[in-house]
Amino acid sequence: MRADPEYPHLDDAALAALAPETLAVAAGRPQRGTDSPVNPEIVLSSTFVGLGGVGEGARGYARFSNPTWEPFEDAVGKLEGSPLPALLFSSGMGAVAAALSLVPVGGVVVAPRHSYSGTLGLAQLKAERGELTLLEVDIEDTAATVAALDGADVLWVESPTNPMMEVADLPALVAAAHASGVLVVVDNTFSTPLGQKPLGVGADVVVHSATKYLAGHSDVLLGVTVTADEQLRARLHQHRTLHGAIAGPVEAWLGLRGLRTLALRVERSQATAGELARRLEDHPAVQRVRYPGLPSDPGHERAAAQLAGFGSVISIELDGAEAADAFVGRVALWLPATSLGGVESTIERRRRHLAEPHTVPDGLVRLSVGIENVEDLWDDLRQALDSGR
Repeated sequence: MRADPEYPHLDDAALAALAPETLAVAAGRPQRGTDSPVNPEIVLSSTFVGLGGVGEGARGYARFSNPTWEPFEDAVGKLEGSPLPALLFSSGMGAVAAALSLVPVGGVVVAPRHSYSGTLGLAQLKAERGELTLLEVDIEDTAATVAALDGADVLWVESPTNPMMEVADLPALVAAAHASGVLVVVDNTFSTPLGQKPLGVGADVVVHSATKYLAGHSDVLLGVTVTADEQLRARLHQHRTLHGAIAGPVEAWLGLRGLRTLALRVERSQATAGELARRLEDHPAVQRVRYPGLPSDPGHERAAAQLAGFGSVISIELDGAEAADAFVGRVALWLPATSLGGVESTIERRRRHLAEPHTVPDGLVRLSVGIENVEDLWDDLRQALDSGR
C-alpha cells in the first residue's frame, strides 16, 4: 500500500531520532492509509510473480526474500543503529553459521572460551575439518586477547559471555582488531540492542539468537545478523540464500510482535535480576554469583561503563553437580529448561550439556529471569536452597 498523504509517516530520519523503546514499537509498521492494517500481513507464498531477472532486490522466490521478514529486519536493523536492514534466519545457529562463513578458508578465529556452546561446537567442527583455526581466549583478559589477534581473521565476542557472565572491553578489542585488519563479530543476544550497540563502537557484524529476548515468548526459533557494511550484508544474504536457513513467515510475524514489548520485558526482568542477584549473594548455600550488576562482580566496572543495563541472566555456583541438580529439581515456579530471554523464568545446570566447555564449573546454575513477581521468584529459589542445607 502506498502512503496516504493525509496521514503523516515517520521516515528513516524521524525513526532514528526516537528512543530505543519507542523505536521497538514504531519501526517496521505498514504505510498508513485509511483502513490500512496496523501490523504487517503474513504472506504465505513460496514464489512470486515476475517477468524480469531475479537477483538482489527482486523477490522471485521465497528463499530469496519474503515480505513478512522485512518489517522485522527493518526494525532490528534500526534498533542496532545500522542504516541497513538486518537479515533474518531460521535460528540463532543459522545466523552464527552465516557469520562464521565470513572466515576465509584456513583462516583464524579468536573466540571466548566460554562462548555459547553451539557457537564453539560449530567453530570446533570447522577446525577439525581444516576449514579454520580456532583460538579460544579468556575474553576478560584484554591483553591476552589482543595478543591472540596477531594473524587472525575474525574476532568473535560475547559480552557478557554465556554462561560465565564475563564482560569484555569491547571498545578496546574492536580498536585492536581493526588495527590488525581483523573482522569483529559480536553476539549481542544477552545485552540486546537496548543494553549495547556494538556497531556503534565499530563492530562489523552483530549476531542475535532472536529466539531469546527479541522475540521473547519461547515460541519461535529465529536468528538475526546486522551489519552497516553493504558488502558484508550481501555475503551474509548469499549464505542465507544458498544454505536455506530461512525463517518461516509465521515465525517472523511472531518475532516482530514479540519485539514490540522488548523494552518493557527487559526493564522488568533486569530490575528483578538485580534484586535476586543481591539476595543470592547473601545466601550461605551459594558459593559465587556472577552478575555484572553486583559491585563485587569482576566485570562490574567495565559493564557499568559500557552497558545501558546489566541484563537478566544470573549464574550462580553451588557445591558441585549433585547439589546443583538437587536445587534445580526443587524449584516449582522456575522452569527447569534450557534457553533464556522469555517472559518465564528458566533455570538449568549448564554442564548437563555435554557440549558445554569443561572450564564451566559442574555446580554452575544459569538463571534467566522473566517478568514474574520478584518475591514469588525469590520465595521459590530460597525454599529450594534452604531445603538442601
